[in-house]
Amino acid sequence: MLIATDLDRTLIYSAAASGAAGGVPPDGTVTVEHLGGRPISFMSAAAAGMLDRLSRVYVVVPVTTRTPAQLARVRLPGAPPRYAVAANGGVLLADGRPDADWAATVRSRVAAVAPLGTAMETLSTVCDPEWAAPPRNGADLFCYAVVDRSAMPAGVLERLHRWADGAGWAVSLQGRKLYLVPTPLTKSGAVAEVARRTGATFMLAAGDSLLDIDLLEAADRGVHPGHGEIADSGWSAPTVDALTATGLRAGEEILRWFAARVADGSTGPALAGRVRRR
Repeated sequence: MLIATDLDRTLIYSAAASGAAGGVPPDGTVTVEHLGGRPISFMSAAAAGMLDRLSRVYVVVPVTTRTPAQLARVRLPGAPPRYAVAANGGVLLADGRPDADWAATVRSRVAAVAPLGTAMETLSTVCDPEWAAPPRNGADLFCYAVVDRSAMPAGVLERLHRWADGAGWAVSLQGRKLYLVPTPLTKSGAVAEVARRTGATFMLAAGDSLLDIDLLEAADRGVHPGHGEIADSGWSAPTVDALTATGLRAGEEILRWFAARVADGSTGPALAGRVRRR
């Protein structure tokens, strides 16, 4: 059994994304990320406990579009994961270190699409300083800009899609970040490599953004929260469950969903019982 899960707005939440009144996480949350000494990402205490119990029994793989440096700020409950995926599948971390063999595979795959420099120029052209910060390089693999969604003009995403569709890139707007990512750079590809190395034969997955769809489709069973790009788009698949919960509560429901799938016969009952105990 392998459990692959997106982080931001799936398992962990900023104060603004938490869904709490005033964007202030309520009592009973666990801080999982600090920046400059300030707490910036959270889980509910119940979600933290469930994740800890799952990770004691199964291979739980954090899968994120964050760069390795951004991912390094996150401290999830329990022992550090043996494997993690950063840069939307561009970096495979084994015991916290980037895997050189996987890096070589990724370089080969992205060589066929438009270069990163062209993507950066395209994003810079579209983004106006009145509503977007200057685009940033993501691990020399993709680019993104922090934007004010309320001030972003209509048609921006359409312009980016017109370029991306012919250049071998994908567009995703997640929270306050607008991404351009090479289409060969996929979360599912990196997770398939983890499954190969661990011998996993059954996968559960969770995610909220369009960049998570390939991961959900590759899983035996998947789930997404009631917020995010996937929920807004109306996308669905027979093996993917759509939750109605949003914010921090969605993080809890996703982990309950994982525990329930573990207990429904996909694995042995003894292991399932160990996960479900509180």
